Amino acid sequence: AGLLSGMRDPRLARVLRAMHADVRANWTVAGLAKLAGLSRSAFAARFGEVLGCGPIEYLARWRMALAKDALIRGAKTLDRIAGEIGYESASAFSTAFRKRLGCPPGSFARANGVAETA
Repeated sequence: AGLLSGMRDPRLARVLRAMHADVRANWTVAGLAKLAGLSRSAFAARFGEVLGCGPIEYLARWRMALAKDALIRGAKTLDRIAGEIGYESASAFSTAFRKRLGCPPGSFARANGVAETA
């Protein structure tokens, strides 16, 4: 299971390309299923089997991977990172980041050698 397996499946590859191209979009399982040309239940089952997690979980993981990369690079504010990955505010992003990674974004950045994030 994983991204490479997903990219070998034409229907899932279409969905993965769309999610990666527009991480900010308000994706839903129903919308992604439509994009894949499958029923919601068939899509969710297929996605989980091939990628090892549900589509919304995958999207959340991808958003956090992008956020961690941006934090390590240190050139963007929390507001900008939040907006770029689909959160409505720095506060909402910080809360989600803390829940997923166990520390606030600023602490993560400092622990990875970034002097200060806004």
